[in-house]
Amino acid sequence: MSEKPLGQEKISKLLRSFAIPSITATLVSSLYNIVDQIFIGQGVGYLGNAATNVSYPLSTICLAIALLIGVGSAARFSLCLGRKDPEQAAKIAGNGVILMAAAGLLYFLLGEVFLTPLLRIFGTTDEVMPYAQQYAGITLIGMPFLILTNGISNLVRADGKPKYSMACMVVGAIVNTILDPLFIFVFHWGMVGAALATILGQILSFFLAFRYLWRFRNIRLTRPCFQVDFREIGKTFYTGISRCINQVAITIVQIALNNSLTYYGALSEYGKEIPLAACGIVMKTNAILLSIIVGISQGVQPIIGFNFGARKYDRVKQAYLLAIKWNLAVSAVGFLLFQLCPRPIISLFGTGEPLYFEFAILFMRTFLFMVLVNGVQLLSSNFFTAIGKALKGLFLSLTRQIFFLIPLMLLLPMWLGIFGVLVAGPIADFIAFVVSVAFVVREFRKMSVLEEQMKARLEAGAQEL
Repeated sequence: MSEKPLGQEKISKLLRSFAIPSITATLVSSLYNIVDQIFIGQGVGYLGNAATNVSYPLSTICLAIALLIGVGSAARFSLCLGRKDPEQAAKIAGNGVILMAAAGLLYFLLGEVFLTPLLRIFGTTDEVMPYAQQYAGITLIGMPFLILTNGISNLVRADGKPKYSMACMVVGAIVNTILDPLFIFVFHWGMVGAALATILGQILSFFLAFRYLWRFRNIRLTRPCFQVDFREIGKTFYTGISRCINQVAITIVQIALNNSLTYYGALSEYGKEIPLAACGIVMKTNAILLSIIVGISQGVQPIIGFNFGARKYDRVKQAYLLAIKWNLAVSAVGFLLFQLCPRPIISLFGTGEPLYFEFAILFMRTFLFMVLVNGVQLLSSNFFTAIGKALKGLFLSLTRQIFFLIPLMLLLPMWLGIFGVLVAGPIADFIAFVVSVAFVVREFRKMSVLEEQMKARLEAGAQEL
């Protein structure tokens, strides 16, 4: 990768060129589940929506694996290119691809063997179980392809080809969107049809991503690059762990949320299935907003990583702050939609009884009340990953979900009932935002000190000459 684009080009232009394709890719990726949810809601009903909700942790765990390897490999890849070490970058990429394939196959096998007990853990009910087994049993087939596609796409983006990375995801999503109504409404395959449409799109995306392995422009992958090096794998895990744990935390929250809603829902007028179905709609609607923020985060990562490796700390700070501004603008739109238009959004996912709409609207407005600032934690966690400080990124990735949200979700319902589950969300969002800002401000001060030291050394060297 040449010095000029990442090291000298205007930050705003760089972020547009990297983040917009990345946003498109992550947005399209999130639409896999959203499209299924919409068509299933219209064609199967709210029990089908509940089934996709309890199956969703399988997808988030899969994404956690992809982020662990993909983001870890891509962040190290960018740092190596910033240090002008393409041979090491090639070795990182090769080991990453081998690791993605092995992890995907293992995940598929374990998922199929333990599917029913996993769905129980994820909060399914007896009424929802048959739908969930149909849907999840088939979508697991696509998980190895999904891991490889997401992981390779991160490397493609780090190689300076964000548009190709975007295309890998867009093509598969288009196929999924076309096949969903065909399989559900024309062939009447229900949950099976939705699942088949999903995996066919994922397989097509994989083949498009796989083609790029011979087209890297900054490295050349040779056979030795694919020889497993456990030391390299350990470093990749260390670098990608914060993004992975953040995704695992989201999964844990989803499981805890499902179980809390069914437990306290049974004690309320809403029952078990209504809160479970409403939760799936609200969380996946929010996933659209989060996918945009993740896209911004992925787009800014190569810029931050390269410039930090090149010791251009002022550009690192500029890139992070511009990404935060983009995040706040997008989140403001999301906040207005969630607060002012919840019923039209929920109606997209099918019809239901009045109690269903009542609870879904309450859920959306309450749980997503602090959506304006909850992207700051995600961007800040990825910022520390990009500069190679994975432990700080890991800590921040745990703040909202593990340290704050789950304890609040367990404690508040003791006094507030099912409403306590909902109000835990905005409280956790605000506390995580405050902690993230404190961490980043401290890191910026350290960078300022390093900048002053570099200037002093340069001035001293100039005086000696």
